[in-house]
Amino acid sequence: MTGRNGVGLDTQFWIGFINIIILDLVLSGDNAVVIGMAARALPERQRKKAIIFGTSAAIVLRVALTGIAAYLLNIPLLMSIGGLILLWIAVKLVAEEDGETEVHVGRGLKEAIKTIIVADVVMSLDNVLAVAGAAHGNFWLVLFGLMLSIPIIMWGSRMIAVMMNKLPWLVFVGSAILGYTAGQLIVEDPIIHQQFVESVPVLSWAVPLALALLVVIAGGALKRAAK
Repeated sequence: MTGRNGVGLDTQFWIGFINIIILDLVLSGDNAVVIGMAARALPERQRKKAIIFGTSAAIVLRVALTGIAAYLLNIPLLMSIGGLILLWIAVKLVAEEDGETEVHVGRGLKEAIKTIIVADVVMSLDNVLAVAGAAHGNFWLVLFGLMLSIPIIMWGSRMIAVMMNKLPWLVFVGSAILGYTAGQLIVEDPIIHQQFVESVPVLSWAVPLALALLVVIAGGALKRAAK
């Protein structure tokens, strides 16, 4: 770009570009974790289907949510509700018996896809709002952010699923990440933040940390009870 405002516009574009790369690397990781956890116990062929479908659903949902991002911000307690849903999903994933989905392949694939879609709706919310804010209304930057999500989620979820099969204790790490993400959604909700977090700043990290521990403890307890 050239002209009197060219430098300023170029600077804003490249700052947004770099911010979107960083945001996608951080926020798309959550989607990769939940897809990998949901698909980890499926046979290889079914796992690939779940990962491909989950990645596609995540991108489609982000495109749809991007178009109504401004409206979503006006829905009271939407992020808190999403956080609670993600919390339930995290406990459910860590409590699942590994062998169950292998025995019932068809049902296991459907359950994995259903879990992935619900989690994608929740986790795509913060990603969409963050990317839309970083893009400052630039359509091409938003599109770039969406396209960058595809390889991050697909490659990341496949790697996570394989690693969790080899190292079962990583399931607890993944569930803790999802629990922490759920806590972040809750404390970053405009209403919750204004009413509680602003007056008690320690809640901004204490709530996510507490929920991460809660998911690991509750999920482990349910897993032991199911044996």
